[in-house]
Order: sequence, then C-alpha cells, then structure tokens
Amino acid sequence: MADDSASASDQNAAHEGAPRRARGSRKTAAASAAITTGRVQPHSLEAEEYLLSCCLIDGNDTVARCLEGKITAKSFYAPANQVIFDRLVDMYNNGVAIEGGTLAEELKTNRQLEDVGGYAYLTQISGRIPTVAQAPYFIEKVRELYLLRELIKVAANAIEECYTHAGPLESFIDNVEKDIFAVTQDRISDAAQQMSGPTRAAMELITKMAGHKGGLTGVSSGLTSLDKFTYGFQPQEMIILAARPSMGKTSLALNFAEAAALPPPRNDRKSVGVLIFSLEMGSSQLALRLLCSRARVDTKKLRDGLYPPGGEEFSQLHQTADELSKAPIFIDDSSQLTIMELRAKARRLAARLKDTPAPLGFIMVDYLQLLSPTDSRVPREQQVAEASRGLKSLAKELNVPVLVLSQLNRAAEKDERVPRLSDLRESGSIEQDADVVLMLSRPKTADKTFQVAAPEADLIIAKQRNGPVGEIKLRFVSNITRFENHSNQPEP
Repeated sequence: MADDSASASDQNAAHEGAPRRARGSRKTAAASAAITTGRVQPHSLEAEEYLLSCCLIDGNDTVARCLEGKITAKSFYAPANQVIFDRLVDMYNNGVAIEGGTLAEELKTNRQLEDVGGYAYLTQISGRIPTVAQAPYFIEKVRELYLLRELIKVAANAIEECYTHAGPLESFIDNVEKDIFAVTQDRISDAAQQMSGPTRAAMELITKMAGHKGGLTGVSSGLTSLDKFTYGFQPQEMIILAARPSMGKTSLALNFAEAAALPPPRNDRKSVGVLIFSLEMGSSQLALRLLCSRARVDTKKLRDGLYPPGGEEFSQLHQTADELSKAPIFIDDSSQLTIMELRAKARRLAARLKDTPAPLGFIMVDYLQLLSPTDSRVPREQQVAEASRGLKSLAKELNVPVLVLSQLNRAAEKDERVPRLSDLRESGSIEQDADVVLMLSRPKTADKTFQVAAPEADLIIAKQRNGPVGEIKLRFVSNITRFENHSNQPEP
C-alpha cells in the first residue's frame, strides 16, 4: 500500500486510471489540507477504495460493520468517496440491495454520479479487491487516519487560539481537553460477543464465589451487614447512596472509601486505589474527617483545643496521618466539573495506577447533582440524566465500582415515611442506571421528626440488580462521624 502521507503528485501518479473529475476532487482536498497545515494530512486513498469495494461485494454486512465501527462519510478523505459512502448508508437504511448497478442508479437519481467520476470510477472501485476478508482491516485503517486528521484539526485550532486567547487559562485548557476527548470518543466500542466469552467470564466468577464460600467477590464496604447483601461492591456497578442533607452520606461514603484503600490487616483482601471526586467539600476537610474517623478522635474536642499537643490523641493522629499519606487514596476537589472532565481524569489516574500494587478499584463522586452540565441550555432533568449515564459508562469502561452520592427530595419527610426510589431528586434515570441504590435514613423521635445525630441509622437497600433488597441497622458514632456494624443486625 502506498505511504499514507505521500504527496498529492505521488497520489495522482498512482491513480492515472481514475477519472479526471475524481482526481480533481482528491487534489482539491489535498490542497485544502496543505493550506491548513502546510502538509498533506494522513490518508490512504487505496484503503478507502478497498473498503468501498468490500461494501459493493457484500453490501449489507460490510456497511453494517462500518457503522458498528463508527465509520461515517466524514471518515473518508476524498470527497468522491464521501458521497459514495453516504449513498451506500442511505441504501442500507432503506433496504435497497447494494451492488454496483443500484449504486450507480441511486447516484444518478440524486444527480451525484458525475460528481464522483461517473461509471468509470465506480467500475474501478468495484474491481479493487476480490474478497471481503480484509474488510475489518480497511475499516480500522480508514477510521484511524480519520481520527489522526481530526486530532490535527483540534491541535491546529488550539495552537491558533493560544496566540489569541485572552481569559482564564483554566477554562481554555478545559475546552481543549473537551475537544480532544470528543475526538477520542469516536473510537470503536466493543461489538457484540459470542456467548463463549461471557460464559467463560461467568464461570470464573462462579468459581470465585465457590472458593469464597459466600464471601466477598467485590470491594468491601467495611460493614459486614451490608457486605452480606452485596458480597462487596462489584466491578462495573454504579452504586447510588442517597439521603437528605445532614444525614451522613458523605461520612458513610468515606467509610466505604477507607475500607477499600485500607482493609484491616487481618483481612485477606488487597488494597485498591480509590479516587474521590468531592464537588462539595475541600480536600483538607475530607482529610480531616478521614483522620479523626480512623484515629477515633473526637472532632469537636479537637476543634475546641481540648487535646494538648504531644498527648495520646495527637500521637494517634500522627500515626494515622502517616498511614493515610501512604494509602492509595486520591482526592479531586475541583468545582464545576463536567461529566466529560470527570471521566477524563478518572481514565488518566487508572492508566497511572494500572501496573502498581493497588490499581484503581473504587471511585466515589460527592455528589451527582453538583456536576456541571455539558450544555446548560437543556432542561435540568436531562442534565442529571447525562451525568448519570456517563458515570455508569465510566464504571463499565474502567471495570470498577462507582459510588455516587445523590440528594433525595422532600417527599419522604412530608409524608413521614421511609425514602423510596421515586424520591431520588431531579431525574428518573438515576434509578434506571443504578445497579444498587442505598438510602440512608434516621429513626424518628416521638414527635415524628428525624434525629439527625441519632446513635443509629437505617440503610435501605432499595434496589440491587443481582441480589436481595432489604434494610440494615447501622451504629453511628457522632463524635467521630463514623458508621459501624450494629450489634443487633438481622441476617438478610
């Protein structure tokens, strides 16, 4: 195959038999690219023609493969090839049989036949290759070169804007990252798999379950009563932890994160990397909570200055601080974070930790409704739905559990009842996307009001795709903001 970055004259020499109009359209594209970047952009006219030839040999199947591989008309470099593929897709969608004769007739009907070089160019394409065996290769080649051209375009725009930009640097960098991410989103996604692969993975999970004899198969929450319901937080799951304000959902989520990164020494579970996105609290505030909770030091007394430096409590805090500083816990307290930016950051950290003793194994987002919308003009419900779908996709992509904190509306308080799925705030898509929904509630006093600082709490497993639902009792140690197993917890 000719070199992908060959000059325009070399490409024309290799295609002396192509119709004059088709050659002219290619030269126009090459000239345009040269004006933009000073060099001919990456492309392979041969790969494009081979792919179109495969489409004409085995139309419906190859066009379907192209669409699955996210090939569009824009993926082709030559304008003539763009027109031809666009017409092939229309024929595929309309159920028209795809072959050279019908393609020529469709192009003629739409007054595009001469634009692509006439019958001569269609004849040349149809005779390019005798078999469709290499169609996947040419799909990948065309897609790869298209993505390179798109990256060149984004990079060229970024360079140009660097000279003229006048404003906050952070927003400019975010926009550049967003543009690059939009290009990388066009990468091929996994296609449907034959049952042999998923069945093998399921049997591996079954073997693991049998080996653990009812033990954990996911990341431990640190709460025995909850782990008996879930068998740990499973990879690819999105777990929603919902509650009204001041019920302790951040404290409970931090307990989960601590258990994932710092399992008890007597436990045979390995430490995993934990990424915390805190859109509400600063990293130092979270660190203070983690310190006092793990060291079991009364936060209020510490703030009141009742612990003298050098005392037992300070010694415990120093020891815990040393332990936490070495733990694989990462906190991002960026404000006004979009779902796209969040996913990009998670990917980068996952890549960094991939070959470490504690790869990324748990993500926490505090909280869902504070994520900034990609488009502020769309209705609020759609904004939350977009974030919810993005977080579920992230869990599947990185193969880790993603714990997402969420607000509940006031309905449960008004009706004096325990919360339920319909109380999830601002979007019904949250309960649809979630694999597990946990709802934190506090017992009521005699006057039917909730006790915010009650010594116990109810954790309701309102939804679980792959396990039972129910309710568990937790003990809340308010002075260290820590949830623990309740001594009187019934079995699920």
